[in-house]
Amino acid sequence: MIKMTKSKKPGKQRKAVYQEDMHKRHKLIASSLDKKLRAKIGVKSLTSRVGDTVKVMRGSHKGRTGKVIRVDYIEGKIYVDNIARKKVSGQDINPPIHPSNLVITETVEDAKRFKRKKGTAKKGEA
Repeated sequence: MIKMTKSKKPGKQRKAVYQEDMHKRHKLIASSLDKKLRAKIGVKSLTSRVGDTVKVMRGSHKGRTGKVIRVDYIEGKIYVDNIARKKVSGQDINPPIHPSNLVITETVEDAKRFKRKKGTAKKGEA
């Protein structure tokens, strides 16, 4: 988690997340990687993108897999295509899922996404 405030108070921690700049919020959308992908790519987590295949690890949809159809940076949620529920009106909707409850099993190939070499950390990481 990124350190956004010096305060230890949970309310101020939540407020800092809600008021974070959009260019910094992409780090909050990161999900952990499957063990096979971890070995292949060399990192523990990646930012979720549309087209990635994910597996739900927590909650009422545990064990289900599907492709990411939408990433909401403002709410900090991810929408998966195979996971749906019915509204009272009978309409099917995709419920939002927090990225920490997901594991990325397959990724969309992108040259910029995997530019970092195995075992090298960004500036400031330890």
